[in-house]
Amino acid sequence: MTIIVTGGAGFIGSNFIFHMMEAHPDYRIICIDKLTYAGNLSTLAPLMNSSRFRFVKEDICNREAVYDLFQQEHPDIVVNFAAESHVDRSIENPEIFLQTNIIGTSVLMDACRKYGITRYHQVSTDEVYGDLPLDRPDLFFTEETPIHTSSPYSSSKAAADLLAMAYRRTYELPVTISRCSNNYGPYHFPEKLIPLMIINALNGKPLPVYGEGLNVRDWLYVEDHCKAIDLVIHNGRVGEVYNIGGHNEMKNIDIVRLICQELDRLGKTDNAERLITHVTDRKGHDMRYAIDPTKIHSELGWLPETKFADGIKKTIRWYLENEEWWDNIIRGEYQTYYERMYGNR
Repeated sequence: MTIIVTGGAGFIGSNFIFHMMEAHPDYRIICIDKLTYAGNLSTLAPLMNSSRFRFVKEDICNREAVYDLFQQEHPDIVVNFAAESHVDRSIENPEIFLQTNIIGTSVLMDACRKYGITRYHQVSTDEVYGDLPLDRPDLFFTEETPIHTSSPYSSSKAAADLLAMAYRRTYELPVTISRCSNNYGPYHFPEKLIPLMIINALNGKPLPVYGEGLNVRDWLYVEDHCKAIDLVIHNGRVGEVYNIGGHNEMKNIDIVRLICQELDRLGKTDNAERLITHVTDRKGHDMRYAIDPTKIHSELGWLPETKFADGIKKTIRWYLENEEWWDNIIRGEYQTYYERMYGNR
C-alpha cells in the first residue's frame, strides 16, 4: 500500500506519518509539503533514510508536479492535510487560504481521478460549523449540522469539503471527510495557543489571551486524531463525513492557567499566571466548539484514549524535552533544514 500524505511536515500531518509508519510496517508513505512557515522538515528527520518514506517539496496547487508524482508512485490512498490554517493570518490575507485550501484540493482530486485511487480523504475542521452559544452546553456539532463559517480560513475549508462531495457525486471519486476539534501534542507550531503559552511562560514573556479568555474549545490529543483517520481511510464508508472530538471542552483562560500551574509545579516557572495579558479579541471570534463523535464511535469503534489532564502534561513534558526543536523555529533556523538536507543532492 502506498499513501500520499500532503502537508506531512506540519503538526498533525507529521504525527499521522509517524503513526502510519509504526502501525503499518508494510506501507510506503510519500509526503508532499510546500514547506511554508508552518512546515518543518526537521520534524521528519528520523524517517529520511527509510526506504518506506519519501519526501517531496512541492505545492499541491502545481498541477504538473502533482500529476508527475502520481504517475511515478501510483498511490492507493491520498490523505490531504495540506492547508493554510491560522485564523488570524486568514483575516489578514485571505487569498492564499483560498488558493491552497480550495484550488489545491481540486488539483489533488483531479489527479486521483486521472490516475485512480481507492480512497481520497479530506482532513477538515469543526470550524466549518461556526460556533455554539456558551449558555447551551447541551448543543454539539453533528455531521448534520449546517455549515456556517466565521472566517476566511473556515470558509475555505468548507468550500473544499463541498468540492470533495461534489467530486464524489459527479465523478464517483471514493471520498471521505473528517472534521476534528482542536488538536494538541508534540510538534505543534509555536504560534498556536498551547505551545505559545508554554514557550512564553518558560521565557518569562507575556501570555496573550484574547478578550476574557472565555472562548471554549474541544481539545483532542493529536495521536488520538491520527488513529481516527487511520480507521476512516480503511473502514469508513465512502461519501461520509466523520466528526472527531475529544469531549474535552475547556475555556482558553483555564488552559492557560493549567499550563502555568503545571510549569510552576515542575519548578520551571515561578507564579507564571502573573504573565497573563488580556489583548483585544479576534474579529468574528467563535465562542464555543463542541463535537459529537457518536457516528465514528458507533460505526468504527473509535473513542479518544487520552484525557486532557494527562495529555496536557505529556505535551508540556515534550516541549521541555525538545527545546531545540521549538527554539530553531523561533530563531527561523528550521527553514534552512531542507537546504541542508537536499542542497547538494
